[in-house]
Amino acid sequence: MKAVTFHGRRDVRVDTVPDPAIQQPTDAIVRITSTAICGSDLHLYEVLAPFIAEGDILGHEPMGVVEAVGSAVTHIREGDRVVIPFNISCGSCWMCDRGLYSQCETTQVREQHKGAALFGYTKLYGEVPGGQAELLRVPQAHFGPIKVPEGPPDERFLYLSDVLPTSWQAVDYAAIPEGGSVAVFGLGPIGQMCARIAKHQGAQQVIGIDLVPERLTMARDHGIDTIEVTSRDGVADILREKTDGRGPDSVIDAVGMEAHGAPFGKLAHTLAGYLPDRIAAPLIEKGGIDRLSVLYTAIDAVRRGGTISLSGVYGGMVDPLPMMDLFDKQIQLRMGQANVKRYVDEILPLLTGDSDPLDVEGLATHRVPLDEAPHMYEVFQKKQDGAIKVVLKP
Repeated sequence: MKAVTFHGRRDVRVDTVPDPAIQQPTDAIVRITSTAICGSDLHLYEVLAPFIAEGDILGHEPMGVVEAVGSAVTHIREGDRVVIPFNISCGSCWMCDRGLYSQCETTQVREQHKGAALFGYTKLYGEVPGGQAELLRVPQAHFGPIKVPEGPPDERFLYLSDVLPTSWQAVDYAAIPEGGSVAVFGLGPIGQMCARIAKHQGAQQVIGIDLVPERLTMARDHGIDTIEVTSRDGVADILREKTDGRGPDSVIDAVGMEAHGAPFGKLAHTLAGYLPDRIAAPLIEKGGIDRLSVLYTAIDAVRRGGTISLSGVYGGMVDPLPMMDLFDKQIQLRMGQANVKRYVDEILPLLTGDSDPLDVEGLATHRVPLDEAPHMYEVFQKKQDGAIKVVLKP
């Protein structure tokens, strides 16, 4: 089969690799019909190379048609159309029983001190072959795959794999009061959906912040108030002006470790990318530092007693946080990998009706064959050609 594989920093290729096969009774094999490039994949492309082996298959946002199932898999069968959550969970351990599927104790990567295994996402999270491929072996398929109806196009359901539940959890964690206000930093796919979901759920004031014109335009087209960032100075003041001088009730950081406006963090990322893996890996794992300009601005902007929800990925171990401000402002802070299946029952009805209230079908800006993945990684990473969301078609 063909698959998108890692070969080094800013070097992904489409290779021919062996087809996957059933290995455990709880496995399934899915023929992928659509798969997406996630902003988190760009961390692998740019920053986290020391934790990936050459030839690893990337991707964690797939859907397709079931080709085969193991003997313990009964809720799906050959021919079913399914979406595959990005985290791999058993559905029955202590953590899963509490809806914390991203912390599944069956697939938890204990040797790396991490939570549940993820598709296509480094040695830290199990080094499980990913979904940017023609075929995917799905472990824990007795629980994970989400069966979806025939008829609507893939893009009506594809984002159940990551974007929609990640955004839904971010809004949930933001604890926006009824009729309240929320600021969303970063209007990539997650930020776009956070803003739409918050508006759909009744937030009176939703403000999106970004520096990419196409992202701002997309948000405005969906009724979101926006702030264009020319420098981070002044954003918190503008947010206070828009919210009676207090700041928004809630702030969602949908940017994460690669925020613009943090030159020291960028330099650290760049230098680590050029070090040999045996040196860079422990340096990042024990002494990693993120580009925290967005988080600092979020802490400044949120009103006293408000909530900050982090959905952007952070990986630093020595990040300096303004603890005095967090304490003094009585800020609540929530974060974590999305517990995908916890939110599926709430989201799926919005996708199966005649309408498309979140305009999920309009999120993708680029739909290309799998063979074009290397070029689209570069385009997406450089924010060229108006790229906001890239869908690959194997």
